[in-house]
Amino acid sequence: MTSITSPNPKYHIADSRYSIQHMKRKGITAMPRPHRHELIELYYLLEGERVYFVDDRVITVHKGELILIQGNELHSTASSEIAEFERILINYDPALLPVQLRSRAQWFHSRSYRLFRLTLREQDEAESLLNRMLEECRLQKPFYETCIITLLTELMILLQRSETTSQAGATKHPLHQLVTEVATYIRGHYRESLTLEQTAGHFFISPSYLSRVFHRLTGFHFREYIVHIRVREAERLLAGSADKIQEIASAVGFEHLSHFNKTFKKSTGLTPLQYRKEAKARPSSGSRITGEAVDHDIILTPADGQLI
Repeated sequence: MTSITSPNPKYHIADSRYSIQHMKRKGITAMPRPHRHELIELYYLLEGERVYFVDDRVITVHKGELILIQGNELHSTASSEIAEFERILINYDPALLPVQLRSRAQWFHSRSYRLFRLTLREQDEAESLLNRMLEECRLQKPFYETCIITLLTELMILLQRSETTSQAGATKHPLHQLVTEVATYIRGHYRESLTLEQTAGHFFISPSYLSRVFHRLTGFHFREYIVHIRVREAERLLAGSADKIQEIASAVGFEHLSHFNKTFKKSTGLTPLQYRKEAKARPSSGSRITGEAVDHDIILTPADGQLI
């Protein structure tokens, strides 16, 4: 096992296929960039609130709630109006769990995330299991790795049994609802020549305000998000169809093949042709991973992280 020497150590076991970190912070915080990683993410909030942007939705996670995000799903997190928070973060490979608990459909249904609103009793049970995992990591007694995976299994069984109390993560804050609607609008019109001004006019707000709140809650600049949606759709078409690359470029909103090739490689590290060959070579693996897991909670200065 390895750990990072810091006030908030992150412990790794099972050849880094499992990690856990406990963190408590005050002040405005946010990830420097949205990211995605191969491992499933489990984020339990002990105190405060956090705002997630995942699956094109803005989701507020409250005290006693747990959000699960499937591997390779681009996401970011930032402070809400409540700046102080405390959380436990786990990243894990589902292959570590018993086969009955590995199915992606079992956990996520038709979405890329799952928000669990636990009862008080379930919160007590979940926190006990999480604290025992952290204690095993700290003490490293014989068979501690086996014990940690057993505790993780117990936690996942608890979540499965609490299914009737889980929610889809309805957006309540008007600003969060606005950004969710803008992201949905972009997802429905990304093939068009969308502009910040045109989109802001559609929602009857100023372009500068839209630019500011969209970046604040998603981690994307407006144009970056359009590119992300186009590249994500291009990945799907390259892996799942025999269409020519020129046709795919046009289908996802690029007027020029050279621009598509350059943008796609910048986003994925591969040319479209290289990506297609790699995807065909491993048809069951899904989209290629871009980016690595990073610290979710980066301290911002008041000027950088000022709430809207």
